Amino acid sequence: MVGQSPLDPGESRTAVLLEPFVHQVGGHMSMMTYDEHTVCKPLVLQELSFYESLPLAMRQFTPQYKGIVSVHLRKDSLGNLTLLASPSLQTESCGQLDNAISDSSVTIWHKCKWAASTGSEHELVKWSHTQLTKTFKDSCPAKMLLRTDLQYRTDPLLEDANGNQPERASSNPWGLHCHRQHLNRMSSKHNENKLHQFLLLENVVSKYRYPCILDLKMGTRQHGDDVSEEKKARHIKKCEQSTSASLGVRICGMQVYQADTGHFLCKDKYYGRKLSPEGFRQTLRQFLCNGNHLRTDLLEPIILRLKALLSVIRKQSSYRFYSSSLLIIYDGQEPKENAAPLDNHPRFPTLQCSPAPGSHHTRVDVRMIDFAHTTFKGSKCSHPTYDGPDHGYIFGLENLIKILQNLSEGK
Repeated sequence: MVGQSPLDPGESRTAVLLEPFVHQVGGHMSMMTYDEHTVCKPLVLQELSFYESLPLAMRQFTPQYKGIVSVHLRKDSLGNLTLLASPSLQTESCGQLDNAISDSSVTIWHKCKWAASTGSEHELVKWSHTQLTKTFKDSCPAKMLLRTDLQYRTDPLLEDANGNQPERASSNPWGLHCHRQHLNRMSSKHNENKLHQFLLLENVVSKYRYPCILDLKMGTRQHGDDVSEEKKARHIKKCEQSTSASLGVRICGMQVYQADTGHFLCKDKYYGRKLSPEGFRQTLRQFLCNGNHLRTDLLEPIILRLKALLSVIRKQSSYRFYSSSLLIIYDGQEPKENAAPLDNHPRFPTLQCSPAPGSHHTRVDVRMIDFAHTTFKGSKCSHPTYDGPDHGYIFGLENLIKILQNLSEGK
């Protein structure tokens, strides 16, 4: 049965109902889906300044900036909160949106059914989704992994006695957690009529059937120049107690498709903070395992892409990418010549995966994201200026490449 759009008839012609981005694996700012090829997030002036003056050499390593859209919060008679974007109020654009949506009925409707008390961090939140068009479902088969009703706790870690987080057959719970918190903040601080500005950015995973995503917090320093002393101290402590200090990189989130179960295995930032350097290496290997074997076909293209990024970062004088992330992305659906029979390989844990047969140049992607604290000479925001490249970021990239090369050599 086709669900009905929660929009009023007058709104449906102009407003786009924003849904949580179901493949958000890290960060604290909620990412929303605008259309199949576009996501949006709350506008931060420093991030906008970065995208507006983005060096040409970096464009292949960042999401395409598509403009700004106005968003407002709406609450219906039952108390359900939704975010509506108004394309007609779009104030800036760097190109025509891919398949821009003018009717919200072509999106998937995610509606949050709020519990009586929204103050608790440990209450259950139920999400329901209704598939409104066959076209959208066909365009992103990973949506098929969504359950009709998904319940999850907002506890930072869901682990068994051995510290392992469970596989999930649904969307990554971290994005829903961020979305819930974002709606809570907006509804408590602002009325429904207030317009909020959101950045429109390329959805860098839209071309993948089962997007496997590793979110890495890069660099040895995470605090921006604009943060308070209290927040600065917190960030320094997190770096000192994690692989940010020893490797210049730490895991902020992950989802990897398990071919043997048809589920995504998810890890969050709290898991990543606890890892030792050896734990980081093992988790990186786990990211490249599909439950049957190690995806050795991914190693060469990922390493080549990271080396190309390293070459570009070394030339970016004055840039400091504080608190930014690096996404490594590949498709969980293997090329047919690499796929191995499910009954010929051991099941999870993936750390025992055997190498995949053959070699194939698989499509992978590496993208930098989250530039709210990035600084550089010429930025419109007031901040200290630096000379030379971001050595903390370079240190993290060099270690990441070295670990992947060791994996490729069987070490």
